[in-house]
Amino acid sequence: MPRLTSAERERAIGRLEAGDTPEAVAATFQCHISTIYRLLQRFVITGSTADAERSGRPRVTTPRQDRHIFRSHVAHLFRTAAETARTVIGTHQAPISRQTASRRLRFRGLRNCRPARGPVLTVRHRQARLHWAQGHLNWNNVRWQNVLFSDESRFCIDHADGRVRVWRRSGYRYADNCVVENNAWGGPSLMLWGAIGHNQVLGPVIFQGLGPGPGNGVTAQRYMDQVLHPHVLSFFQAHGNWVFQHDNARPHTARATQDLLHRSGIQVMPWPALSPDMNPIEQFWDLLQTQLNRVVPRPTTVTDLDRAVRQAWTKIPRHASNTLVRSMHRRCQAVIDANGGHTRY
Repeated sequence: MPRLTSAERERAIGRLEAGDTPEAVAATFQCHISTIYRLLQRFVITGSTADAERSGRPRVTTPRQDRHIFRSHVAHLFRTAAETARTVIGTHQAPISRQTASRRLRFRGLRNCRPARGPVLTVRHRQARLHWAQGHLNWNNVRWQNVLFSDESRFCIDHADGRVRVWRRSGYRYADNCVVENNAWGGPSLMLWGAIGHNQVLGPVIFQGLGPGPGNGVTAQRYMDQVLHPHVLSFFQAHGNWVFQHDNARPHTARATQDLLHRSGIQVMPWPALSPDMNPIEQFWDLLQTQLNRVVPRPTTVTDLDRAVRQAWTKIPRHASNTLVRSMHRRCQAVIDANGGHTRY
């Protein structure tokens, strides 16, 4: 017979209190008469119709072992639950399961998550980042609005997204229609340059003449010929009070590049090494990649990718650059809070 629901138990007690016999109540709810007698007895003793708490399956770990599991993972955050489970002998005289170790960790507030990825920051890097953030924390939005943030980024035809999921039956993992095929190096690609500022978006500049092998990447000469001369110099001729930002990549720090910017009277913002999280244009590249992911069909040649990049660039909301520039105060504060370490940006 099916169990009585909570509502049916309350109704049954109400019928009994109204004067109905247990036999009549059992017939109404189509249950055994002993069920009604036990329900009435529970209500008289406890004043409730709810089930009593059950002991459940005995725990296979002691409170001391629970603390050991938690502390071992706090000390070694990248340790797997399976490694811990193999070292803990439960009360059933056998190693506990991975699921048991995971449940103990979740109960203490630890979750198994994908780690964030960031550059290797030495003590010198952290000190430089912290010093830079402290020196720019008091800049207001008006000062940040006169900074042109720039960077390069590579976009490939094959974009490997680890978050892609497929609905399939068991045993069909390697079926052709369930496999995402990716080129080992992303396939043909384009190197882009862009810059953003308050109400300003420059680019995209797609570098020409790049190829495999040394000397065929973005060199200082290509940077000056394809970016600085046609785009940056003309921009600063119209916006003389602005500050130019680019990172410490070799084309940016080359003597020829620095001499050109100095002769042109362009003020360059000092930038700490290994600090992409402090450059708001990094999120602008994410917006561009999001638009590229929506292109159907996917680009299969460099020409298709070139066309798709230019179209996706125009679909990024124009106010996005202003929102990103306004985040600079929060970025500086985040670096200070992290003592020069990694931030959520």
